[in-house]
Parts: sequence; structure tokens; C-alpha cells
Amino acid sequence: MNYDKYVGDVVKNIKPSGIRKFFDVAAMYKDVISLGVGEPDFVTPWEAREAAVQSIRKGITQYTSNSGLLQLREAVSRYIDLHFGLKYDPKDEIVMTVGASEAIYLAVRTLVNAGDEVIIPEPSYVSYAPGVALCDAVPVGAKCVAKDNFILTAQALEEVITPRTKALILPFPNNPTGAIMNRKQLEEIAEVIKKHDIIVISDEIYAELTYGDERHVSIASLDGMRERTILINGFSKAFAMTGWRLGYVCAPRELEKQMLKIHQYIIMCAPTAAQYAALSALNTAFEDNFAAVEEMRSQYDVRRRFLVRRLNEMKLTCFEPKGAFYVFPCVSVTGLDGEQFAEELLADQKVAVVPGGAFGDSGKDFIRISYAYSLESLKKATDRIETFLKKKGVL
Repeated sequence: MNYDKYVGDVVKNIKPSGIRKFFDVAAMYKDVISLGVGEPDFVTPWEAREAAVQSIRKGITQYTSNSGLLQLREAVSRYIDLHFGLKYDPKDEIVMTVGASEAIYLAVRTLVNAGDEVIIPEPSYVSYAPGVALCDAVPVGAKCVAKDNFILTAQALEEVITPRTKALILPFPNNPTGAIMNRKQLEEIAEVIKKHDIIVISDEIYAELTYGDERHVSIASLDGMRERTILINGFSKAFAMTGWRLGYVCAPRELEKQMLKIHQYIIMCAPTAAQYAALSALNTAFEDNFAAVEEMRSQYDVRRRFLVRRLNEMKLTCFEPKGAFYVFPCVSVTGLDGEQFAEELLADQKVAVVPGGAFGDSGKDFIRISYAYSLESLKKATDRIETFLKKKGVL
């Protein structure tokens, strides 16, 4: 049977994830050191796991409110206020979602009509552009380059705005580059955003993972920006809860009301046990002043500094990332682009990294390396990369 005629054109035209495509190849090799998955190597806090188990044992297995447990939304509201100076009403300005991914889809689907344009900084997470396309809108790339430390500049943003521009996805701290944007840089693009009357979808899933003296600033906290920002976060990264699939979206109630309608019909509510786990994780974090999160961040920082130093020593030029848990070195010194480098490194040294082109054309000469792995694994992997570079005549 020919199924091709039954599949919608938008879906047919979407390319498979460049990350997953590469790791399907990597799975064919034995003894691979994988530095590709963007997932904490820490375990979900014990208190959170126990809270989920107890909720199941007590038979609390029904739907929650469409928006999620009120107690959890209250805790999220408190967290957002404490860390970013933002106030959202837990009753009608916060919705618990199935990961931050659902929250992004809700935001885009709520905002766009067919043919509207959504600006996406490049390089960026692989799901943004397909998600926009699935909403019959047009993803438009805004290039972020190494000489600017991969931030989105006001000039780069201004250059891609058209009369069809409806929204900007703002993914900082950034996957794959590890770039962050400070208050001054955000203020500069905020002026462009207000000038052109654009809504911002701010993906802040890595907000807790910043390094050095810089701490995350939400663009929603700037003057005049809360009213035009949809803020997205979740529990996957800071609380090592990727498999629980729990995120949230905060927005002005007029927008939240519309997103909730979509959420009601396609999801109903986020998983109940996961919500109890997240509530416990947040309450424990409040009690210990986020000590566990800080310890995790501190360990990531050690790995980050090791990788940056080691890669630069090997002539794989790498700017210092200040957020998330990725480094994004340039591999052009080898005469290979990112995809060629990743393929040859895997075949020769059994080290798996992600080609930068998976995150947009502007990343084609780069690779993404995750440091959500033990320092021992990172040391072994970089030794193998050094061997590979010597064979290539780079060292």
C-alpha cells in the first residue's frame, strides 16, 4: 500500500532530528563513549522519587486540574518570584505541561496563523523549527556567531524581521552553544521587540545552570516585557527529571487562557505522579536553599572548565560557554565540517558527538559536546579526540 499520499506535506517535509539520526549510527558501534545526550547524569532527588511512589501507593492516580496541582503551581510561582523577580498568579497564569517541549508547542500554536513567521536564533535546539512548521508557520533563522559569543544581537534580530513576524523564540542559556545573554544584551533586543510589537517565547529550561559571576536574567523581568513574554521552564535539567516529562508555562492570563484550551484537548493534564515528585523537589529545594542544585551546578562547572581548556589546547577553538552543559568547538582546523568530523571520530576513536549542523546551517563547522557526563569519561574521550587529531596532522 502506498501511504505517501496519506501523509501530510508538512510532516513529509520535516527532516528527522539530526541528533537522533547520528546516534542511531553510533548505536551500531561497541564501547562508544557518548558525549551527545543532553541529559543530566545525576539521579532525580530521593525526596522527589519517594513523593511519586507514595502518591501511587495512596491511590492518587486520577487526573489533576487541567492546569496542574494548585500546590505545585503555587510553588512554581514562588520559585519564579524568588529567582527572577517575576510574579505570576498560580490560579490562571501558570500551566503544568508534559515537559518544556509541550509548553513550546502550546505557545507557538496559540500565537500563529498559517504563514506567520517565527524567528529562531541559530544555532538552536533542533525541535524549534519543526514545531513552528507543524503549526503551519514559517521558521526564520537569525544567525548567532562565535565572534559575538553566540548571543542574539539587536542587529541580527532587526535584519530578519518582516511584516509577517509574529514571535521570537529566545533560547538562553542556549543549547547547543552554552551561550547566555546578560541584562544589557537583553535590553538591547527588547527595544527591537517592542518596536516591532513581537511576542517572545522565552525557553529558560537551563536557567539554573549558569557559571561564573553571571546569573540568569529573564527577559520577562525587563521593563515592558512581561506583558509580551511567554516564559517556559521545567524540571528536567536543574532537578535531573528528564524522564518525568514535566514543564510549565507562565504568561499573562489572556494568553494562558488560550494555551490552556489547547492543553485541555491534546493532553488533559500533566502526569499526576510527576507533579507530586516536582512539588517535593521544589519544597526540598526551598528548605535547603537550593543546595542540591548548587552542588550539581558546581560539578558541571568543573567539567566545563576542563573541556574548554582541553579543546583549546587541541586547537579546536572553543569560546567559554557560561550556561547549560554544552561546549561548541569549531572543527574547521581539521579541514572537515561538523558532520564529517563526527562521523570520522566515531569510526576511528568510538567517541560520539553531535554535528553542529543539526542545530542550523550556522553550526555546520562546529560540534556539540555535552558535559553531562563524569569527569573520568570526559578525560577518556578527550584523550581519544587528541589521538584522532594527531592522525589528522592537526597536532
